[in-house]
Order: sequence, then structure tokens, then C-alpha cells
Amino acid sequence: MLQRIQTVWFLLATIALLLMFFFPLVTGTLNGLSVPLLYTKGYAYSWDTGEFLAISIKPTYPLLATNIALTIACFFNIFNYKKRRFQKRFAILSIVLIGGFAFWCSIYAKQLPGGIEGANFGIGAYLPALAILFIVLAIFGINKDERLTCSAERLR
Repeated sequence: MLQRIQTVWFLLATIALLLMFFFPLVTGTLNGLSVPLLYTKGYAYSWDTGEFLAISIKPTYPLLATNIALTIACFFNIFNYKKRRFQKRFAILSIVLIGGFAFWCSIYAKQLPGGIEGANFGIGAYLPALAILFIVLAIFGINKDERLTCSAERLR
């Protein structure tokens, strides 16, 4: 059952959550400097000088830990193929947690210099929605598997 379509969808959701490590969620500006909301602390790119400058922003280690946990959870759900009911419940829980994570990221984005009004959203801001879409498609695949199994058992 590892070759089922929900495995592909869960793997794509895992990749989408992994890509959040490399793309900034939001970018604010502070005195002409571009300040990204990443998981590390304190560096901004100056377009004038073309170098990175150290600044003081609140570190986002809780977001980093949450993203790691969600990525591991999506990857772990691939191997629950023998327990389809549990896999579906865990996928629904993952959707709720990713939605909460996206909300939490928006709270951190409001703390950027200039607030969220002057911020530019990066690719990383859309990746949680993409991960949720992939998990919903995986749930459709799990439901299809359940229907197929029930119909095969009726024929016995």
C-alpha cells in the first residue's frame, strides 16, 4: 500500500513544509533594510551596500521547532498505510495544526519592523496552504482506498 496515491500527496506536503526553511515567510523594511522573517535571528540585507547587516530581532526558534514537528508528522503519516482510519484522523489533525502554525506565523509577522502592512509576502507564506491542499488530496486518496477495500470484501 506504500505505492498508493496518498503516499505521493503526503510526500509533497512534507516537501512543502521543508521548503519553508529556505524561503522567507514575510519581509519587512527597517531604515531601508530588508528584514526577512526566517527561523534565524538577526540579519538583514542592505540593497544600498549589497551586504548583510546584523540587527536585533526576536528569534523565531518556536516556529522552527513547530515546523520541524509538522514536517516529521507529515512524513510519519506516510507509514500508517495499514491503519487507514488512523491515517485519516492524523491527516485531519495535521491540517488543523498547520492552520494554527500559519496563524502563529502571522502573529510573528506583525512583530516585524513596519508591521504586516508594510511587509512583502514571500513564497514561504503560501507553503502552509499548499501543504494543507496536499493533505486534503491525500484524505481523498485514503477514502478511495477504503471504498475499494470494502467493495473487494463484498466480492469474497
